[in-house]
Amino acid sequence: MATAVETLGKLERRMTISFPLSDVRSEVEKRLKVQARSARAPGFRPGKVPMKMVAAQYGYQIETEVLNDKVGQAFNAAANENQLRVAGFPKIEPKQDAPEGQLSFDATFEVYPEVEIGDLTKVEIETVKSNVTDVEIDKTIEILRKQRVHFHVKGEKGEHGDGGEAIAANGDRVTVDFVGKIDGVEFPGGKAEGYPFVLGEGRMLPEFEAATVGLKVGESKTFPLSFPEDYHGKDVAGKTAEFTITLKNLEWAHLPEVDAEFAKSLGVADGDLAKMREDIKVNLEREVAGRVKARNKEAVMETLVKTAVLEVPQSLIAQDSERLAEMTRQDMAQRGMNVKDVPFPAELFKDKAERRVRLGLILSKLVGEQELQATPEQVKAQIEDFAQSYEDPREVLKYYYSDRRRLAEVEALVLEENVVTYVLGLCKNVSKEVAFDELMGSVQA
Repeated sequence: MATAVETLGKLERRMTISFPLSDVRSEVEKRLKVQARSARAPGFRPGKVPMKMVAAQYGYQIETEVLNDKVGQAFNAAANENQLRVAGFPKIEPKQDAPEGQLSFDATFEVYPEVEIGDLTKVEIETVKSNVTDVEIDKTIEILRKQRVHFHVKGEKGEHGDGGEAIAANGDRVTVDFVGKIDGVEFPGGKAEGYPFVLGEGRMLPEFEAATVGLKVGESKTFPLSFPEDYHGKDVAGKTAEFTITLKNLEWAHLPEVDAEFAKSLGVADGDLAKMREDIKVNLEREVAGRVKARNKEAVMETLVKTAVLEVPQSLIAQDSERLAEMTRQDMAQRGMNVKDVPFPAELFKDKAERRVRLGLILSKLVGEQELQATPEQVKAQIEDFAQSYEDPREVLKYYYSDRRRLAEVEALVLEENVVTYVLGLCKNVSKEVAFDELMGSVQA
C-alpha cells in the first residue's frame, strides 16, 4: 500500500509505503526453514540443527534480506501504479508512527525529467573537413624515416659515410656529463654522467642545447641557465644556475633512403614506392575521416546540450560521479600507479558526470521519438569497417559477435552516429576546411 505521491521539487517526490508485519515474519520463517536444511553446528548432523540455533545464527541476516525485498517490491509496485519513471535509487526511511501490525517507510526519490529538444532547424553547427595531399604523405614518410633512424659515431667513416665534421649539431645524439650549481652549491637533480639526448628535439632547456652545439668530444663549457618560473622542479624554478657540461660521445643520425628496402620495411612486399605512397594515403585518409567524424560528432553533442531544456536528476549525477571516480582509479592502477590509499572524491567528477547524464537523457529522447536505434545491418557494417585495418577481418567479426557487451558498445556507437546524421540533416551546416596538421594535432608532431 502507498500514499499519494508528494511533490517536493521539480523532480523530487515522496510517498509512504507500508505492508503487513505478518508478511515479513511469514517470509522470514519460510527462509529460515530452507536455511535449516543445510545449517551446520558442532554436535549436530547437517540439517539437524535446532531451529532456535538456526534463527540465532541466521535470523538477523535473513530478516534484513526479507525487509529489503519487501520494501523494494512495495516501492516498485507503487511506482508502477502511479506511472512514475524513477531516476536512480530511492532513499528509504522507516516511519515510527506506523499503524499497529504494519511497517511503514518514507521513500524519497527523483523522477526522469521532461526533455525539450528545441527547434533544431534554427540552429547553426560548424562542421569540419580536411584533405590528404602529397605534402601530408611526404611528412608521414619523413616521420617513418625518423622512426627507423640509426646513429653512428660522427667523424668516423663507415658504410653510410662519416656524418661530417665531428662537431655537435642539431639532429646529433650527444652523451654528456653535467653538473649544475646555484650560488656555488650543487642541487638535487642537477648532476648526471653519461646522459644521452638528441639535439633539437627540445628534451633539454634551450640554453642547455645551445651550449652543447659546437662542442667536440672531450670539450667542456660552463654557462648560465635560467629555469622558468613554471619549471617542474620547484626548488630551482625561477632561479639561475651555472652549468658545466662535457661532451663524452657524439653520434650522427642516419635516416634510411626512401627506396625499395624502405617500402618493404613498411609491409609492401615488392618494394613498389608508388604502392607504398598509396598505402600511406589510404591510412591517412582513414585517420582523417575518423578525426573529422569525431570533431563533427562533438559539435553536434555540444549543440544538443546547449539547445535542450531539462532538469538533470541529482541522483543520476551522483551515480555517474562515483562510476567515473572508480573508472579513473582502475585506469591508473592498470597503468602501474599505486592508488591504494589515494582518495578519489566523486565531487571532482560532478561536472563531467552532469554533462554525460544530460546528454544521455537528450539522446534517449531523440532516439525514441525519431526511431534512431542501431539496426543489425548498421552494426555489422561498422564492425566490418573496424576490421579493414586487420590482417584477418573474420577474427574481428568473431571478437565482437562472441561477446554481447562488445556488441553493445558498437550498437551505442552506431546509435550516436544515427543521432549525428539526423541532427546535421536538420541544422544549418557551416562547413570549415581544417588543415591536416591542425586536425591531427600533436599526433603528427
